Amino acid sequence: MKHLLDPMDITVEEMDALLDLADDIIADPAKYQEVCKHKKLATLFFEPSTRTRLSFEAAMLELGGSVIGFAGADNSSSVKGESVADTVRTVECYADIIAMRHPKEGSALVAAGKVDIPIINAGDGGHQHPTQTLTDLLTIRSLKGEFNNMTIGLCGDLKFGRTVHSLIRALSRYKNIKFVLISPVELKVPRYVKEDVLKNNENVSYVQYERLEDAIDMLDVLYMTRVQRERFFNEEDYVRLRDSYILDAEKMKLAKDDMIVMHPLPRVNEISIEVDKDPRAVYFKQALYGKYVRMALIMTMLEVNV
Repeated sequence: MKHLLDPMDITVEEMDALLDLADDIIADPAKYQEVCKHKKLATLFFEPSTRTRLSFEAAMLELGGSVIGFAGADNSSSVKGESVADTVRTVECYADIIAMRHPKEGSALVAAGKVDIPIINAGDGGHQHPTQTLTDLLTIRSLKGEFNNMTIGLCGDLKFGRTVHSLIRALSRYKNIKFVLISPVELKVPRYVKEDVLKNNENVSYVQYERLEDAIDMLDVLYMTRVQRERFFNEEDYVRLRDSYILDAEKMKLAKDDMIVMHPLPRVNEISIEVDKDPRAVYFKQALYGKYVRMALIMTMLEVNV
């Protein structure tokens, strides 16, 4: 793996090896405390982030490395008009690996074409978010045991949700996956995702619903997403759709006893806080898994071993 721009950059075998490494880090974190000593991670976040940026930084620090970078475009030379290409070529002089988030689709691909050190796409607009996908996969495997024969409900903003698009792509390579796509008409999964991934794929099937209540009882995993204000062109459409789906204790009564509820966070009000105490709510545990899987990814891409 030279760069990680898309979850499909990783083969199933590489994915399993990465998750196995993350499992070993969870089991014995002390073994990995110094493996990235003298290595530097640059976090170039042109867009706001809490979990992704901090989990990358925590991951590198727990591996014994160090972190440089910025947490907003206003803190970089992009406000002076510097291009992404020039920024990453400069940062390459100071770091061993780059994690980059940018609001424009394809920005990570541009960056990867300009440098010789690894680039990790930490989110490019509404396009891809592969490390969130790795986090999601580790969460599902750790809590459900496998990926095959799963019914996965994806609920909320399926049009602009890059985490949804990436997860669909990754899971589509496992056997007998059923996707239940729950969204308002305006926020359905884009046609290109259906054409490229869901149709004519013998591993997957999918159905679409507009009401969560009509689908929740069939799910092994419910993946909630927020309606993203930053992806809308006008406030009126956002306000109209933002409360389309709210998961509460009453809806949870309809779900299987062993269903898990995931969310890439941040949430706004699409999951009521009363759900937090339900043992099936695993979104904060999911955030913790994000640190471990990024530790495994950094080690793999820097080709360091215990």
